[in-house]
Amino acid sequence: MRLSLRFILPLALVLALIAYAVVPLVDALTLKWFVRDLDIRSKLIASTMEAPLADLVTTESKAKILAYFHRVIQDERLYALGFCDLHNRLLYKTQTYPHEISCEGATGLKPGSSTVLTLSHGPVHVASASIEAEGRTVGRLMLVHDMSFIQQRSADTKWYIFYLFVALGAVISLVTVLVAHLSWKGWVAGVRAMLRGEGLLTPLGQDHGPELRPVAKDLRALIRDLETDRRMRDESQITWTPASLRAILREQLAGDEILIVSNRQPYIHNRRGQTIEVQVPASGLVSALEPVMRACSGIWIAHGNGSADREAVDSHDHVRVPPDNPAYEIRRVWLTPEEEAGYYYGFANEGLWPLCHIAHIRPTFRSSDWNHYVAVNERFAQAVCEEAKTDDPVVLVQDYHFALLPKMIRERLPNATIISFWHIPWPNAERYGICPWRQQILEGLLGSSILGCHTRVHCNNFIDSVDRLLEARIDRDDSTISYGGKLTAIRHYPISIEWPSRWVRDQRPVEECRAKIRALHGMEPERLIGVGVDRLDYTKGIIERFLAVERLLELQPEWIGRFSFIQIAAPSRTMIEQYQHFAGQVHALAEQINKRFGRDGYEPICLKEQHHEPPQVYEHYRGADVCVVSSLHDGMNLVAKEFVAARDDEQGVLILSQFTGASRELPEALVVNPYDIDQFAAALHVALNMPPAEQRARMRSMHGLIQEFNVYRWAGRMLMDAARMRQRNRVLRQVEQSSLPT
Repeated sequence: MRLSLRFILPLALVLALIAYAVVPLVDALTLKWFVRDLDIRSKLIASTMEAPLADLVTTESKAKILAYFHRVIQDERLYALGFCDLHNRLLYKTQTYPHEISCEGATGLKPGSSTVLTLSHGPVHVASASIEAEGRTVGRLMLVHDMSFIQQRSADTKWYIFYLFVALGAVISLVTVLVAHLSWKGWVAGVRAMLRGEGLLTPLGQDHGPELRPVAKDLRALIRDLETDRRMRDESQITWTPASLRAILREQLAGDEILIVSNRQPYIHNRRGQTIEVQVPASGLVSALEPVMRACSGIWIAHGNGSADREAVDSHDHVRVPPDNPAYEIRRVWLTPEEEAGYYYGFANEGLWPLCHIAHIRPTFRSSDWNHYVAVNERFAQAVCEEAKTDDPVVLVQDYHFALLPKMIRERLPNATIISFWHIPWPNAERYGICPWRQQILEGLLGSSILGCHTRVHCNNFIDSVDRLLEARIDRDDSTISYGGKLTAIRHYPISIEWPSRWVRDQRPVEECRAKIRALHGMEPERLIGVGVDRLDYTKGIIERFLAVERLLELQPEWIGRFSFIQIAAPSRTMIEQYQHFAGQVHALAEQINKRFGRDGYEPICLKEQHHEPPQVYEHYRGADVCVVSSLHDGMNLVAKEFVAARDDEQGVLILSQFTGASRELPEALVVNPYDIDQFAAALHVALNMPPAEQRARMRSMHGLIQEFNVYRWAGRMLMDAARMRQRNRVLRQVEQSSLPT
């Protein structure tokens, strides 16, 4: 008790001093706020009275003026009214008008200004307003407000503050006494339980009753709200650039090492005759992550699949990239043809890819493919451990090729922070249940500290799948899943591109790009051009966009000879039968449309089935009038954002499928249902006829969004969330260590 009093008495003294200092400040602020309100009130009254009063003054009807003044001052705050002419004579006034306020004394009070005076009966607020009639000033209206109510409210406020500090002192004292009587061991166990979300100040294995559970729930909700508010403030105050991303690593993560794992590598070395060429693959994942690695350095672990990849690496299978200005390293992992066929072409792309995309292709699952998938994930987990210089690296696992990898890394590096990002859609729980190894995949992904998707819908689908198939604790309010004693946060992070794009910096002006693209494809200068840039994949809606072009030419024959569509289609997964069949369908449809509507020197469809380097792709973006993204189902689709970034002239029209994640961020595009061919064709017609001013307005709005929500913000949000999670985990480990017996 003595110990408690020793703390409580100084605390009470400190609170009294604070209250003594706060009261004058509150008085000053209260007076300032009320004076501002009275200023506004005076201007409003004067504005309302001006026209009727001007008419009465010009007629010099004193009785009517005084009657009018009497009606107005029935307001409980308005104390008196007076009217001064241009010679500072008080012509009209109410009976309550103070004699201390004369027109001569108020000469310094300009029309539209106010002051506070202390009279014999108390303080008043005096405001002066100019009265005009037919464009000329006829005098000033003096408005006097009684301010005695402010003194009463100020006195009430002082008592409220006094009661507040008394209550605050009592609560703090009570909490102090309570904490002083809690055992250290029980407090430590309670903190451990609360950090795991199991209770508030409740030792593990015990239950102190249900009375504390609502308090714990409210406390956790408050913490979530505070963290969300802080994150939003942090993000809104950051200009997202490579420098800000490096600053996050330095400040939030204290320079912790970053490892990225993906199947596709950002640079491929291929042999062409006697020379080795460096190629950047056509991949949304690569275009998003490569700028991040330039900013963060670190190591990118990927499958080495280029014909000259082994010649380019050092003795540890590392190569520095980019070739012109090395900023980070690639660690290449080698796979046998059988492993690549089973893991990549088999399970990943004949099984998981069609399972996750609603494109009406039946997924194929083979146990032999699954065995290769498990083995390759183990191989990459071992590579992560070999590259990690500490026991708690930040590991970014990318996409559906490595669904098992997070759990494997967690088993080897328990303190690692693992961020898995699922770049494709996550199907609903019923569709996901088709997979024979559905439970193992979910368990693998729940080894992540954070699992990210592009949209909230995909996050919810994942949570629903876990809810249906695993015995896990799910907090839907906080989007977290506790499984096997580990907590995984499910978050949506819409991916984006770098801004400004480095591929735009060295491009020629738009007009030169337009002329070059038309000359390259044998088209006259005035031809309007649409462009599509995709891998040759059945989920991209290439057939649907060709059908829309055909329907446009049917319904609007004036476009025959005036409009052509260029499809850049990078060959993809050519070993898979469905892709071979799809490529044949695309070629056949393009040939059919060209035969039907083509003529000498004109083809409606120009199909370019070959890889194009980014500068060539951006040249097509800048030279086209319309860009079409018609995916049947897509996680995000970065082609849409690349086209917008390429158009620094603020011209061009984007046609975007409603089934892409990008459609939720870019509503200024012409959003279509790619299955509705008539609607699709109508959108093409609208795009080709859109006035330049409308194009500019739409493009400017999309520019602003992509500039703010660029790839550095995407990565920064994940890394900031990871930093907070790492900090909480370190606190938990410290608490656990301090609770161990000495």
